[in-house]
Amino acid sequence: MTSLRDIRSTFLDYFGRNEHEIAASAPLVPQDDPTLLFVNAGMVPFKNYFTGAETPSSVRATSSQKCVRAGGKHNDLDNVGYTARHHTFFEMLGNFSFGDYFKEEAIHHAWTLITREFALPADKLLITVYSEDEEARTLWRKIAGLSDDRIIGISTSDNFWSMGDTGPCGPCSEIFFDHGPDVWGGPPGSPEEDGDRFIEIWNLVFMQFEQLEPGKRIDLPKPSIDTGMGLERIAAILQGKHNNYDVDLFANLIAAGEDVLGVKAQGEALASHRVIADHLRSTCFLMADGVSPSNEGRGYVLRRIMRRAMRHAHLLGASEPVIWKLVEALKTEMGDAYPELGRAQALLEDTLKIEEERFQRTLGRGLSLLEEATADMAEGEALPGETAFKLYDTYGFPLDLTQDALRAKGMTVDEAGFETAMEKQRADARASKFSSGQQAPDTVWFGVREAAGASNFLGYEGTDGEGTLQAIVFDGAEQVRLGEGQSAELVFDQTPFYGESGGQAGDTGLITFANGSVFRVDDTQKRAGDLHVHAGVLESGEIVPGETARLEADAAKRAESKANHSATHLLHAALRKRLGEHVTQKGSYVGPDRLRFDFSHNKPVSAEELRTIEADVNAIIRQNTAVSTRSMSPEAAIEAGALALFGEKYGDEVRVLTMGRELADTDMAYSVELCGGTHVERTGDIGLFKIIGESAVSSGVRRIEALTAEAARLYLDEQMGFGRQAADALKTPLPELASRVTALMDERKKLDRQLAEAKKQLAMGGGGSAAPAGPEEIGGVSFIGRVVEGVGGKDLRGLVDEARTSMGASGVAVFIGVNDGKAALAVGVSADLHERFTAVDLVRAGSAAVGGKGGGGRGDFAQAGGPDGSRADEALAAIKAVLAGA
Repeated sequence: MTSLRDIRSTFLDYFGRNEHEIAASAPLVPQDDPTLLFVNAGMVPFKNYFTGAETPSSVRATSSQKCVRAGGKHNDLDNVGYTARHHTFFEMLGNFSFGDYFKEEAIHHAWTLITREFALPADKLLITVYSEDEEARTLWRKIAGLSDDRIIGISTSDNFWSMGDTGPCGPCSEIFFDHGPDVWGGPPGSPEEDGDRFIEIWNLVFMQFEQLEPGKRIDLPKPSIDTGMGLERIAAILQGKHNNYDVDLFANLIAAGEDVLGVKAQGEALASHRVIADHLRSTCFLMADGVSPSNEGRGYVLRRIMRRAMRHAHLLGASEPVIWKLVEALKTEMGDAYPELGRAQALLEDTLKIEEERFQRTLGRGLSLLEEATADMAEGEALPGETAFKLYDTYGFPLDLTQDALRAKGMTVDEAGFETAMEKQRADARASKFSSGQQAPDTVWFGVREAAGASNFLGYEGTDGEGTLQAIVFDGAEQVRLGEGQSAELVFDQTPFYGESGGQAGDTGLITFANGSVFRVDDTQKRAGDLHVHAGVLESGEIVPGETARLEADAAKRAESKANHSATHLLHAALRKRLGEHVTQKGSYVGPDRLRFDFSHNKPVSAEELRTIEADVNAIIRQNTAVSTRSMSPEAAIEAGALALFGEKYGDEVRVLTMGRELADTDMAYSVELCGGTHVERTGDIGLFKIIGESAVSSGVRRIEALTAEAARLYLDEQMGFGRQAADALKTPLPELASRVTALMDERKKLDRQLAEAKKQLAMGGGGSAAPAGPEEIGGVSFIGRVVEGVGGKDLRGLVDEARTSMGASGVAVFIGVNDGKAALAVGVSADLHERFTAVDLVRAGSAAVGGKGGGGRGDFAQAGGPDGSRADEALAAIKAVLAGA
């Protein structure tokens, strides 16, 4: 059998031998095309070569490009799992000529590769050409020896490609494979073309013209070639399959899913297994390329794909996260061609596990409400749009999952009604925002900016300076005077006060006017982009625009903010060096009191990692090297190695901050970032850096809180005081406090184990409302069943294992623990009984009796739970009834 690996390498090797540069797959996030959500075709990374915006290193290229179609115009998500050839993730094989060879050589390569390298029979192939492209028809006759009846002219846009309304365009030629008369369908262009007999496997685009405007098209000076062949499609044909999901890669991923879920991919379960296998690929590759699940943009699409896979896992009986367990299987199948899967494996597994735990909470509530909403609906009916919107808006249940859940019932969703409800919410939000007065200040500040110009910031040189009052704003409008005791926001032509931005808090201080009036500044903000706005109270006197003043920001607080801000840059660098370059800033707060830094990372930072990161930052502080800043264009700064923050907007000129030297024996800078904030002059001015907390902010985002300088020293002094108090209370020397606490904890664990063992012995002895001490026979099966009070779910498996051991090789053991009014069920079934029933079958029967919703596990062991522990005996009876065949 020809594997996907073999097909991919055969394709690339063939074109490599024919002077094509073998290009690595580009990341799924487009690097130079903001119009695309994801790379959705093999030519996307080469787009600038075709338009002439960039010059390629070679005039010929070939690639196997990762592609995703799951959002926007190119969205195959809803069809995946239910059709033979729809995927969210796929690989596109392609060969490209950038003004080098054209139609004849492209056709020659395609025909040679397919009929010789892949050995497809020529009599199984059909060709389509654009109806006006007689040149292509002639070349196919010459090169392939095909008769005219097997070269079909197509007059529609299906065989004419364009990059957009204007730009490069040209005719196409497609290659189809004939699966034979046993499969319904007709050739392309016929009334039966939508059938599955004739399947397109390769599209050759002859980029021949430039579209200038509607009706006006000229010849390109350098015609080019862009081809695309779906790896999964050609694999199906070469492996003798009619369905892409039957090829070796999917077969292996689905087999791994069967092992994890304990459910065969057959009957109604088949589509779910296919969805999981497909979506596993797209989610893992997207995350490996830097996309994190979120509620907007690319992250939202990623989360939708994840959740669709997770819902299908739920349909197959999963009661705990399982998708993450399949990452290893995916790495085995594709890691050799795409090593990023191996590098990101830990991140992928952790993120999937966290997301599935979160989604299971959402899913349970959403499906319950959906069941209630559709209880009286008949097949063919549509769920009201407002109901679907309530599921989405109130309970976080996405529309596509609602549609997917209803599909199995033959029902649909009133999408127009859903959109109406969505738009009403947006309108209400806009009205609320407008009526609150939040829009008026923006209008005011843009007017001030237009009249007065930008504020000139003096704060890089110091904390005081002279300025002329340009505007007074209060009550949502500009004013002509400000009296004693009134609050307002003031704008000056220049100021040393830093306006809050980049995470750094705004300055506070005093403004003393030439006429003797004094204004206390409680905060400084940036408005309309580059206005520094001073908010506070006029403590004495009266002022009008045009007054001159002495502006003095609080120098002590500024120094503390500078130390914290510089420390965040060193922390960012240390995190990237110790945790990996996937770490990027997701938000920060820098004030005089402390710093907070949010960053992308999918698991807690360990105590040892935190100690190392803290030590790295303090090592740079002790270097006491000068901190340098340079102004340059954003492009030049990034080219010079400065780290820019994704999503930040930068002006024509930026400040590049460089701090410290690498800890290794090198002259390389430790931290280089774009930043407009204020910073220390030397790293030693930070004094001391101490991490005081690490926590989760959201999925894939962690937070570190820290202190510097005197605040860090006071914190350490306070912690030492707590340690002394604890040592005194335990009557032990402070250096021995940790070992004393460890000894006490070990003693506590020992007592807990003894208590658990006592409970187990009581349960095995027949304590509780259960039955006899030994096994009984039900339906010809040896059975031990108990309802045990005060035993938690985590202890039930040990009871099941011990009971099965006492019964010998064959039998069923069931234990139902009751704690705090709730029930936990555990069922063990020996392998020889699986043809009659599995542990999953039995635990679900018991779970229903105590108000649970299914359960999950494997054939030999399964667990479930329910809210009504008072019905535990009924659950035990329900399981016995199944065994008895009742």
